[in-house]
Amino acid sequence: MPNKLRFYMNQFHHVDSHLCITFNRISHNILIRNFFKVISRLGNGVFWYSLMALMLIIDQGRALLPVLHMAVTGLVGTMIYKWLKERTLRPRPHNVHQQISLRSIPLDQFSFPSGHTLHAVIFTLVAIHYYPMLSVALIPFSVLIGLSRPILGLHYPSDVLVGALIGFFISLISFYII
Repeated sequence: MPNKLRFYMNQFHHVDSHLCITFNRISHNILIRNFFKVISRLGNGVFWYSLMALMLIIDQGRALLPVLHMAVTGLVGTMIYKWLKERTLRPRPHNVHQQISLRSIPLDQFSFPSGHTLHAVIFTLVAIHYYPMLSVALIPFSVLIGLSRPILGLHYPSDVLVGALIGFFISLISFYII
């Protein structure tokens, strides 16, 4: 890697780490920590699967396409983020920086990209494509999921940003296919 590129990558990692440490300090407040632990837990899939079930209960047959769309894009997102994690092997921030307190149990060993954020963006964009009125609840919830990741010491902000971008592009591509 050329020296200039290495310098910029080091600078980026320094800023990313500093932001992660700053976000993580918020978790020292037990109310904030517990709030974001609940948000993170819901983002594991509980909320999204419940939303899909609720869509089917309320909208019945009309919800089949939106739910299948969410399921397929979610599966594609899982395959992509697992593939990336296996290739990048980026350690989680709490494993690298002693200043970062781990506030929740990670689902796997590596950090890049944030699967929670990737799926929150996918499910939000697909759901509001079919049910725009859900945007009032789903967009803020997805933002909170993204914020929970560095606050709980599980991800760097760049992991969250890239997870959101991948989720956005998976959703966008899926709209052209379906």
